[in-house]
Amino acid sequence: MAPAVCRAGILAALRSVKLAGAAVGIVITASHNPVGDNGVKIADPDGGMMAQHWEPFADALANAPDPDALLQLVLQFVKNEGIPLGGHHTAQVLLGRDTRPTGEYLLDAALQGINAIVGAHAIDLGILTTPQLHWMVRSKNKGIKASESDYFTQLIDSFRRMLELVPKDKSGDELAKKLIVDGANGIGGVKLEQIKAKLSGIDINVRNSGKEGEGILNHMCGADFVQKERVTPHGFSPEDVGVRCASLDGDADRLVYFRVSSPSDNKVDLVDGDKILSLFALFIREQLDIINNNGSQVNKSLSARLGIVQTAYANGASTQFLKNLGLEVVFTPTGVKYLHKKALEYDIGIYFEANGHGTIVFSEDFLSQLESLINDHSSEAANGSAQYHAAMRLMAASQLINQAVGDALSGSLLVEAILQYKGWSFQNWCELYCDLPSRQLKVKVIDRSSIVTTDAETKVSQPSNLQELIDKETANYTHGRCFVRPSGTEDVVRVYAEASMQVEADSLARSVAQHVEHLLG
Repeated sequence: MAPAVCRAGILAALRSVKLAGAAVGIVITASHNPVGDNGVKIADPDGGMMAQHWEPFADALANAPDPDALLQLVLQFVKNEGIPLGGHHTAQVLLGRDTRPTGEYLLDAALQGINAIVGAHAIDLGILTTPQLHWMVRSKNKGIKASESDYFTQLIDSFRRMLELVPKDKSGDELAKKLIVDGANGIGGVKLEQIKAKLSGIDINVRNSGKEGEGILNHMCGADFVQKERVTPHGFSPEDVGVRCASLDGDADRLVYFRVSSPSDNKVDLVDGDKILSLFALFIREQLDIINNNGSQVNKSLSARLGIVQTAYANGASTQFLKNLGLEVVFTPTGVKYLHKKALEYDIGIYFEANGHGTIVFSEDFLSQLESLINDHSSEAANGSAQYHAAMRLMAASQLINQAVGDALSGSLLVEAILQYKGWSFQNWCELYCDLPSRQLKVKVIDRSSIVTTDAETKVSQPSNLQELIDKETANYTHGRCFVRPSGTEDVVRVYAEASMQVEADSLARSVAQHVEHLLG
């Protein structure tokens, strides 16, 4: 990993120079993967992922065979991009890492890469969650306070404001305020332990918190494990039946919720990213309706285009639920970089993947309108104006959620605030809709590039007859849906199928996999 991370340091420093010295971030983590793995993520000045048009250079840089090839590649790229090396622009790179034992060693490699660029300045922020680093980069470039304590203060204060705006008749019992969190033995558990005592109105118990001897990072625990296996993580027992539980992944950028189903086995009732998205969409839509006189088209106080962004992997029942609410639902290819970019096209954009990675983004124009509305109605605050309170809830939500990237800490606090606001139990949330049974399969192929997809990966254009075969198979099942797409990392084709019963989803997936194998295997 060291040479790759060193080159990521070069890349991040060049990106900063190109953007007139704006801060760029590097976080050393392998996210939800095993403790023996490590990796590197780069954050652009807006706190999002690095601009896609730099990806070919990143690939070439990582794969340069020797120092001479590396140098020539950098010099040619600098020339092509007009990057003023040695000029007036310095570079700032913020560095973070998770709790993996190889993190410090790889941090040194990143520093070597950054320091290879004249005028580059690295700031080591220590052990952080990935979303914290993204938040800090975004905040620093917006000229606002950007330390870890500022991040915590914003979470604690905005969560408190959300709870202060909960109607008095909705405050639940003690069980409604209890949350058990599986920290995946990673950095998210460590950070939650630091702030949980300062979070009023909620009782958080952290398990797999990353303490010495408690367990291994991402092993039999964490959001990825719970979402895929649908069983309790390590450290949970039948005594937890009925209590609301949340699970973070190793670097705390994914979040799922679950409940221990029964004292007699380890199965869980899962609430994945699709249902978290649905809760957020319901809440925001409700506040907009209150502000705009319960949805009346006349005399709208606040015009806002609300968009829901999903991928083809979103469960069909969630998509139908959102469409039935009259919400605008659009699809992008798989990957957070596509989802986030699309969400930015709306006044309020909400996106989530089923794996629990997602967030809400609010446009500056919308927040400016919201602020004006709050100021206009501030005299009505004492009278309990519904419009004023709804506007205040939206403002608090915009400050609680991490708009740079999916963040399990801020996301879980927003979930908790909304559940208290609605007076909902875990069961109420589960009952929003019933997921359609699904099945995912992988088919090994000689060349994955021989599959070409269109319509946000929901249709196949090459081979030309494959889509016709998929449609024919799908037509045999009630609520049948199936798509195939090439893996981004290995020579396999991924098959996803849904139907009204599990046995049908399994059958549909197998039939389509056989067609793929026959044509491409």
